[in-house]
Amino acid sequence: MKYTSKNLENTETMPTAERILFRLKTKGSASTAQLAQELAMTAEAARLQVQKLLAEDLIKGAQEISSGAGRPKQNWELSAAGHARFPDSHAYLTVQLIGSIRQLFGEEGLERLIAQREGEMRSDYLHACQSQNSIPRKLEKLAGLRAAEGYMARVEKQGKDWLLIEDHCPICAAAQSCQGFCRSELQLFQEVIGDEASVTREEHLLAGARRCVYRIHPES
Repeated sequence: MKYTSKNLENTETMPTAERILFRLKTKGSASTAQLAQELAMTAEAARLQVQKLLAEDLIKGAQEISSGAGRPKQNWELSAAGHARFPDSHAYLTVQLIGSIRQLFGEEGLERLIAQREGEMRSDYLHACQSQNSIPRKLEKLAGLRAAEGYMARVEKQGKDWLLIEDHCPICAAAQSCQGFCRSELQLFQEVIGDEASVTREEHLLAGARRCVYRIHPES
C-alpha cells in the first residue's frame, strides 16, 4: 500500500500491518507490547505482524537504553523502506529536476524558483487563514492545508502553548537536495499566526529529527 493524503484520513479501515506502520510514523518507536495495547490486538497477533513487517524490511529494531540493570528494551521503528510508503511527491524526479535547474540556470535560477513557490504558499495560506479570529482556529486551518499537501499535520495543546506537528515531509528529498525549500516555513507560519503568538521550530527533520514540530506561544 502506497499512502496518499486521501487514505491517511481514516486509519480504521487500514489492514493491521498498515496501522502499525502508521502508528510508528506518527508516534515514533514502540515495543510489540505497546503496539498490541494501542491497536487493541493480542500479544501474539502483534508479534506475528511485527515479524511480517521485519521480513518485508519495513521496520527495524531500535533498542531503548535502560537506566537500570537488565537487557535493553526492544522497540521497533520504520526503516527507510517503511518511510518510503508515505507520500514523497515524486522524490526521485524532483531531485533530478533540481539538479537540472542548477545546471541550466545556476543557483540564481533555483533561488527564483524557490521564491516563486514561497510566494504562492504565502498567498494561499494567508488567504485561507485571514478569516479565522483566534490562534486555535488559525492553526487548525493551517494544519488542514498542510495535511492536504501530504505533511500529515496536526495540532496539539500543551499547557498554554500549541504544537503544530508534521509527521511527514512529502518534499523531504527535495529539501535535502536544496534546503531553501523549507527555509521560509517558520517565517510563513509566523505571518499566518500574526503578532498574537511567537512561532519557534523545536524539531526539524533535516536536523535529524523524525518529524518537524513548531511551538506556538501566545504573547499575552
